[in-house]
Amino acid sequence: MTCLAALVTLLSCLGLSTALHEPGFCAFYDECGKNPDKPPGLLPAIVPCLNHSPARSLKGEHYRRLKTVCPMLDQGENSTQACCSMSQLKSLENSLILSKAILLRCPSCADNFAHLHCINTCSPNQTLTVKVTKTTNVTHLGVQRTVVLAYQAFLSTTFAEGSFQSCKNVRIPATGGFAIATMCGRYGAKLCTPQRWYDFQGDSGNGLAPFDIDFQLVPPGVTEGLPAGVVPYAGRPLRCNQTTATGGAACSCQDCQDSCPVVAPPSPPAGAFRLLGADGYLVLCIILLCLLMAAFLLYLMAGYYMRRVERKRGAGGGKGKDGNGNDLAERLLVPSDVSCTDRNSLAAQELLGSLFQTWGTIMASHPLKVLLAAAVVVVAFATGLMHIELTTDPIQLWSAPNSRARREKDFHDKYFDPFFRTNQVILTAPGRPGHMYDSLLFGKQNFSGIISKDLIIQLLELQSRIQNIEFWSDDLNRTASLKDICFAPLNPNDPSLTDCAVNSLPQYFQNSVANLNAKVNMTELGVTKEVDWRDHFIYCVNSPLSFQDITDLRLSCMADYGGPVFPFLAVGGYDKDDFTAAEALIMTFSLNNYARENPKFKVALEWEQMFLDIVQEYQRNPTNNFTFAYMAERSLEDEINRTTSEDIPIFMISYLVIFVYIAVALGEYSSCKRILVDSKFLVGLGGILVVGCSVLASMGFYAWIGIPSSLVILQVVPFLVLAVGADNIFIFVLEHQRDMRRSGETMEEQIGRVLGNVAPSMLLCSLSESVCFFLGALSTMPAVKSFALYAALAVLLDFILQMTAFVALLSLDARRQDGNRCELACCVTVTTQRPTKPNEGFLLPLMRKYYAPFLLHPISRVVVMVVFLFMFCSSIYLMFHVTVGLDQELAMPEGSYMLDFFKYLYQYFEVGVPTYFVTTKGFNYNSVAGMNATCSSVGCDPFSLTQKIQYATEYPELSYMEIPANSWVDDFIDWLNPGGGCCRIYTAGPNIGKFCPANETAPFACLRKCVKAPSNGILRPTVDEFNRFLPDFLGNRPDLQCPKGGLGAYDKAVVTDPNTGEIIASRFMAYHTPLTTSQEFTAALEKARELAHNITMGMRAIPGTSPDFEVFPYTVTYVFYEQYLTIVPEGLFNISLCLLPTFVVCCLLLGMDLRSGLLNLLTIVMITVDTVGVMTLWGIDYNAIALINLVTAVGISVEFVSHLTRSFALSIKPTQVERAKDAVTTMGSAVFAGVAMTNLPGIVVLAFAKAQLIKIFFFRLNLVITLLGLVHGLVFLPVLLTYFGPGVNKAVLLKLQQDKAQASQDLHEPRSNYVYVNQSFHNHEAPSGPAPPTPLSPTSQASQDLSSKHVYKDLELRSKHVYEDLELRSKHVYEELSSENTAQPPSPTSDPSVTPDTRAQDSIDLKF
Repeated sequence: MTCLAALVTLLSCLGLSTALHEPGFCAFYDECGKNPDKPPGLLPAIVPCLNHSPARSLKGEHYRRLKTVCPMLDQGENSTQACCSMSQLKSLENSLILSKAILLRCPSCADNFAHLHCINTCSPNQTLTVKVTKTTNVTHLGVQRTVVLAYQAFLSTTFAEGSFQSCKNVRIPATGGFAIATMCGRYGAKLCTPQRWYDFQGDSGNGLAPFDIDFQLVPPGVTEGLPAGVVPYAGRPLRCNQTTATGGAACSCQDCQDSCPVVAPPSPPAGAFRLLGADGYLVLCIILLCLLMAAFLLYLMAGYYMRRVERKRGAGGGKGKDGNGNDLAERLLVPSDVSCTDRNSLAAQELLGSLFQTWGTIMASHPLKVLLAAAVVVVAFATGLMHIELTTDPIQLWSAPNSRARREKDFHDKYFDPFFRTNQVILTAPGRPGHMYDSLLFGKQNFSGIISKDLIIQLLELQSRIQNIEFWSDDLNRTASLKDICFAPLNPNDPSLTDCAVNSLPQYFQNSVANLNAKVNMTELGVTKEVDWRDHFIYCVNSPLSFQDITDLRLSCMADYGGPVFPFLAVGGYDKDDFTAAEALIMTFSLNNYARENPKFKVALEWEQMFLDIVQEYQRNPTNNFTFAYMAERSLEDEINRTTSEDIPIFMISYLVIFVYIAVALGEYSSCKRILVDSKFLVGLGGILVVGCSVLASMGFYAWIGIPSSLVILQVVPFLVLAVGADNIFIFVLEHQRDMRRSGETMEEQIGRVLGNVAPSMLLCSLSESVCFFLGALSTMPAVKSFALYAALAVLLDFILQMTAFVALLSLDARRQDGNRCELACCVTVTTQRPTKPNEGFLLPLMRKYYAPFLLHPISRVVVMVVFLFMFCSSIYLMFHVTVGLDQELAMPEGSYMLDFFKYLYQYFEVGVPTYFVTTKGFNYNSVAGMNATCSSVGCDPFSLTQKIQYATEYPELSYMEIPANSWVDDFIDWLNPGGGCCRIYTAGPNIGKFCPANETAPFACLRKCVKAPSNGILRPTVDEFNRFLPDFLGNRPDLQCPKGGLGAYDKAVVTDPNTGEIIASRFMAYHTPLTTSQEFTAALEKARELAHNITMGMRAIPGTSPDFEVFPYTVTYVFYEQYLTIVPEGLFNISLCLLPTFVVCCLLLGMDLRSGLLNLLTIVMITVDTVGVMTLWGIDYNAIALINLVTAVGISVEFVSHLTRSFALSIKPTQVERAKDAVTTMGSAVFAGVAMTNLPGIVVLAFAKAQLIKIFFFRLNLVITLLGLVHGLVFLPVLLTYFGPGVNKAVLLKLQQDKAQASQDLHEPRSNYVYVNQSFHNHEAPSGPAPPTPLSPTSQASQDLSSKHVYKDLELRSKHVYEDLELRSKHVYEELSSENTAQPPSPTSDPSVTPDTRAQDSIDLKF
């Protein structure tokens, strides 16, 4: 028997060597069973029988089957010959079905592919192109036959190259990749060539080929080395843009570049603005600076000329003119000289002063009642805090509910469920040495240190531990595990653990250690080597859609959940598809996302927390060999909340520092013995409590009405209100300390009078800020809107509480101080009496003697104007270069594990985020025009939805699109195609007439195709066929027999109306390029929207499309970055709204003083612009948080500016310089102490916060705002007022002259008492110091009554000012706080012991 077998083998070899290669003969014919040398594969390995015989003439069914399978061999029914039997044709047809499933979208490619295998199998001249190289004997149907196990196929390179070119760009819509990648083995799409493509087809190790075929590609005309008689097949391949012989249309543009119309590349982004060859903004700012400097210089020259002219006029007969040109020594004002504006200003000040004086007196007279009432109101408001809703969801914070991105997200989540939750680990092994692997199949390959079996096994152990997480869930009332919440694309209804989508490198081995350890000896081209996991890995990363590799391991590349693992989801840090040299391993667990009210949302949170616990524990384990970063879907929100909680002590310390400063700075400290008496610890504490109560009341009120709060509000609003409130506290308390109680005046009346003096200024600032913030609530950003609302009401309530509770508190403190009782120990008194001189403190004398004279020196003023104009123009230039955005890592605290994750993500991840192009209701997909406008395969519109996305991916650097969109329409059409074998109908059994899946193996069960084959190769189902089979397609699980099944890829991509069957929503998934910065995310969103709009306009042109039909892009990040598309105009709008009330309120409260309002506005604008300029220099990005701070900057700037503007406007010093000195001296000291020095200590403390956001946007930005507000308010504004400030209010002067005349009349009335009278107004200043009293003659009782009722308006001419001293006679002198007034000698009266008071000007100057 052995000898007989040997003899048969010898004869077979002799037969192979002597077989003739001649036309009309077959090399093999018919089928002779299975390949004995090939283990079971994906398809039965049926081999042909060796049979050198003439070709057979085909007739009947045999001919019709050949015409169907191999139409290129058809020569007519009576003239067609072939070398294949009916059974061979059936096997060939079944084999071609698998390839056609992915190639039929391009008919010429499918035709060329079938052409090759038809020539090899059925050509009547088979022996001319085929040489059998290996046979063996088998027993088939009881008969011993010789079968072919291998042969050589000789092809012309012209045919091979043409066929390859027609197929190399054919896409797989479900993945966006190329079909050739699945048909070229280890080389993938990028490295595939015609030879490699054919080698893979002829490799029996691929699980599809039944035996080995050695394709020999021979250039035209080359005969050397060819067996005698062999003629390489040189048929004419079809180009992809040609029609087939059977009428198949040309391939579409997406599958064939030659079919693409000429499409102009997208225009590059606009370059930088250039002017005169330089930065255009720089040139414009230089021009602006030059114009401003020139205008200022001209103004100085004009002013100098006018002063010379006035001096000449004065020398000719005029003298003693004031700053307004009025010769007061010679001419008295008459009512007609006073403008309407001046009268309105005087009336406003008198009205406000008298109202606040009365109010203050009442509040001070009943302090305990006021405090109780205030406490009741605050408590009533604050009880709303029980219902407060704290928003921590970033989407709800930064995306308006009616914004486009929010509406698009809501639409997507409504129909497609929220974007799945990602939990990811990125692992590296730095310093671990790599190795070179000499593969039998792939040659030498460099493996990095992390691509090693021991590390892969460790990763698998970690993965298994995470997959097996179990915990008790109160929400589910049972033990929960990953399968309860995981994303299971191929079994979403009842998933097991292995159905959960976990993407990692071990999935190439189906998470099996046995598969990782598998080894086998393999022979290739006469060389035998061991193949192992490395060969399988190399193959799978290049062909991830393969169900079996080409090694003798014969392992699948598909994950255990049934889907492919694309290499960019398994490894990272590689260059140009050199996956074996990857520097990182990636492991991703995908969970379903649920609405927050869904019980499974909490289950997902619990699972993610356990995921984090396991990963963190593993990271701490010293035995692990990885360095890695990780994140869970909940991590971002967790870390933001952790940041806030950890930095609360920092904010508390900041507030404590501010409180200590206020308590210390408010004290008078006239004597060491009276420190505990004159300190203002309780007043400072009361001021802090007033601020706190206003914030609590504001938060409680909005909680009552259902407006949510946020952590930004908790951090910023108290800080803002404290800055505003502290300023008002300082102004009020310092004015009270500097004031001397008048004779016969009660403490309550004094407090009322002081409040009448300062409350209008406090009202001006508080009302401006409150209106500013209320208008800021018009913002569309929820965080900005809620902040503005909370801040506006808090500022308003703070002012109200200061006018009530704080006045009452100061009244109680004044009583204590009058009784010489100590603070904190009210029962203890001191004997040292309070000094009679008012306490000026430290700052006021310093400002009066040094700072104001230096600042307002003529040279200093010019320097200040030049410097600040330069700053302003420079900041305008820098403002155009500020970076817009907020990188997400800045939201994390220092040391957060998320910072490491972002670093790893940007470094190692090789693909961007997926983005969906979502379509709304109103488009007829089931019409031919609708399908053509959507699909990208043969017969589709070259400017269809998917084709336009394809065009965009050709320019990724401009469009930010990397991978084309998948298309359920394309795959549905391919699935329906009868040539693919996916869609069949039961013709027998209980399911007759229903859909029959491709994996149904029962014989004769599914003999009918769903649709008929189109004559032109362009399949378009009818409306009924479309609606009937679409649900079957979406529920069909893809497998080897039908890779086009829609389950997993598309089952959630199409949403139909359950009643009408109309498609009301669908989506097409593409991928962005890797995006790292907020600028790139924003640009990607903008480009995606431009593309979607273009698609929308094209699809609306299809007949029957609804006019409101829309296509929009969506990905999870858009909702965060949309704000940066509009944040610049949004910011300009908000800041402009905030600036408006500062101008309007200032004008109204100053009696329509437009000039003061404009100067006030200009200074605040300069502060804001300079702030943005410094942001650019200091690396502070412009975003929603910065916008909140800029709105805050406007509010704080009001404090720095408005007090001084009002003080200047109401002063009646003779010159603008003197009025500016007076404003800087009196009000500047209070502003410096109350605003700048209150904010700065607290701001400095924030530098120690852990959160980067707090350091950048609260420490840096608030420091910038405070310093710029300080220098503009105390340096620039006083100088600006000396040049452009309003003139002296003539209504005040007229009133003063009238009072002076009345006083002069009173001087001639006999009196028996001494009265100190402020009498005269001069155009010079009087020297500082008290003026001597002027005794008056005794008068009648009527005269005394008239004199006692004499009124002088002090401090804005608002309250009665009568100096009487009946007890101290002429010994008591009232010292005013204004400076350098020139005393004029009084005119003698009838009583030589009485002289008029020469200090009327000094008195009135002080009050304004």
